[in-house]
Amino acid sequence: MSDTEEIMALLRQFPALASFSGVPERMGGLTNRVYRIGDVVLRLPGAGTEEYIDRANEAAAALAAAGAGVSPEVIHADATSGVRITRFIPGAATMSPVAFRTRRGSPARAGQAFARLHGSGARFPARFELFAMIDDYLRLLSGKDVALPPGYHDVLHDAESVRAALSARTLPLAPCHCDPLCENFLDTGNRMWIVDWEYSGMNDPMWDLGDLSVEAGFDEGQEAEMMQAYFGHAPKPQDLGRMVIYKAMCDLLWTLWGLIQLANDNPADDFRAYADGRFARCKTLMASPGFPHHLAAITA
Repeated sequence: MSDTEEIMALLRQFPALASFSGVPERMGGLTNRVYRIGDVVLRLPGAGTEEYIDRANEAAAALAAAGAGVSPEVIHADATSGVRITRFIPGAATMSPVAFRTRRGSPARAGQAFARLHGSGARFPARFELFAMIDDYLRLLSGKDVALPPGYHDVLHDAESVRAALSARTLPLAPCHCDPLCENFLDTGNRMWIVDWEYSGMNDPMWDLGDLSVEAGFDEGQEAEMMQAYFGHAPKPQDLGRMVIYKAMCDLLWTLWGLIQLANDNPADDFRAYADGRFARCKTLMASPGFPHHLAAITA
């Protein structure tokens, strides 16, 4: 069955789409297939995602995020298949690193969106556990014919100091997106919306800010703008420290995610280069002179 035939069959199942008769417009997506259909967006899950995505958690998080006013209205969310239909946001630009550099105030609007999400009081079903996810991904990759980047386990061993610092005291937990790719942000110029809740869970909110900084390639000025908008003031050293530490840790984690995409023959990107690039960036940050200072600030 072709994409169009599959989509047209789905259209007949949902009243919100029954009157649509045009050609679905393919949108972005690294692992899933996303289509605009009139004033709604249809998301079809990608092949192999059932191995590592909890669709029931995703559906619950998407509904909670929409209720918090940071994500589009959810019209349909299948907690088993992963098929989801949301309201299209007119006039919104899909973000990219270039867009975050050129759209004035966009880092601040992203910080404000995170603040609304994290302060919403929503309770996501899942808990985002960094090192448990790394272990899970390594187990998944152990059964696939894909090689880890040379030295991965050495860097993972060095990251034990990060695990110890993060475990030294109770961290704040909030409903977090946990996978803030630039393309998961839609900017109207007045408001930033966040989409795609596959990896969401209760987490340290500084993960979201650190991960977005990495994905968007923020410089120090953009980071400061985002953090100022998030807190309403300059961040405390321990908050800034966790944000920077998570920049390295998200690369350590998403390196493995890229290798899973490679093993699943995902054609959306060169995932070998993606994984190797993320791992190299992780090593560079962890070896930088400032990294130990940020690590020390977490437990100060």
